[in-house]
Amino acid sequence: MPLFEGLGTGGEKTAVVIDLGAAYTKCGFAGETGPRCIIPSEIKKPGLAQASKVVQFNINTEELYGYLKEFIHMLYFRHLLVNPRDRRVVIIESILCPSHFRETLTRVFFKHFEVPSVLFAPSHLMSLLTLGINSAVVLDCGYTEALALPIYEGIPILNAWQALPLGGKSIHLELQSRLLEECTVDTGTKTGESLASVMSSIPEETLEDIKVRTCFVSDLQRGLKIQAAKFNIDGKAEPQQPPDVAYPLDGERILHVSGSIRDSVIEILFEQDNEENSIATLILDSLLQCPIDTRKQLAENLVIIGGTAMLPGFLHRIMAEIRYLVEKPKYKQVLAAKTFKVHTPPAKPNTVAWLGGAIFGALQDILGSRSVSKEYYNQTGRIPDWCCLSNPPLEMMYETSKAPPPLMKRAYSTEK
Repeated sequence: MPLFEGLGTGGEKTAVVIDLGAAYTKCGFAGETGPRCIIPSEIKKPGLAQASKVVQFNINTEELYGYLKEFIHMLYFRHLLVNPRDRRVVIIESILCPSHFRETLTRVFFKHFEVPSVLFAPSHLMSLLTLGINSAVVLDCGYTEALALPIYEGIPILNAWQALPLGGKSIHLELQSRLLEECTVDTGTKTGESLASVMSSIPEETLEDIKVRTCFVSDLQRGLKIQAAKFNIDGKAEPQQPPDVAYPLDGERILHVSGSIRDSVIEILFEQDNEENSIATLILDSLLQCPIDTRKQLAENLVIIGGTAMLPGFLHRIMAEIRYLVEKPKYKQVLAAKTFKVHTPPAKPNTVAWLGGAIFGALQDILGSRSVSKEYYNQTGRIPDWCCLSNPPLEMMYETSKAPPPLMKRAYSTEK
């Protein structure tokens, strides 16, 4: 246990592993099989009714610094109960994370909490550590976006990444719109009253709970029928609906969620837009950007992670979509790979990246050679970008003179 480790043995204390997501943050200790806490990435300010999101990219740096400082303080002293100065930090990040956010987060850790070292680890690369493989296409279906990134022999193929703003947030917006338009609510005095007349908007946590408890992903054939009925293709009618569900909003109000909403709101992930893009085409388009001799191996090693991937039926549907789309003219002539296989990681999809970071953080010698030390940051005032080749040599930026191991040296390079 973290409270007693290293006592009497001279061992170094295990690192803190943080996966700071747009909706939820996973936090725990390296070497453990799961995070100690999974909490919303938000803080509550006095005098404000709604909580403030921590992961924001459109606010000024000082305001973001205040949010992150308060949130990290809560992680250390309410959930982990450890001294920040005693432990290294492993931060799981997305390759699309803006530079000003990671620089502000680094300043919080080094200047305010005075941690010994910080390592930024790409979430897609960390996911492969849980499976012991070096090559795969990793699709991260999160809250704000879905991001596909191929990794071949430990090297992220950066020019092949594909992303769409499809995830939990887009589902919540569609769900709220459909609920306010179509559903009724029973109050203490009236029955069958329109939901829009009772409330103008639905809280985010309520939408999340309704989605988790009542919604699911249909199979491919039913999904195509739902999309055809929605866009009135060939005059097709909507297929048979699942049963309605009564959802208690509070002690007096009961919301009646219609069956047509329960599966149709998830179709927003699989509907192709004007450019024929959907969450399933991200993998196929990503493969087309990879070298032709790597496509077969990558297609047979798919890894699906992220909280949105935990929806019932999601994994089956996305594999059916891929096999359906690969026979279309857009991909049939140019993509020779016809066999697609998906891995089953040893953790829930929302914690796979964190578990990979916990595995890597448990390797004390490698972690020390790869982490950016507090001394280096105090001298330079910046954090190197892992995918930038204009930084000083690796041996010059870390606290030990030992060269990094081959696997992670490849992971921190864009050369193929």
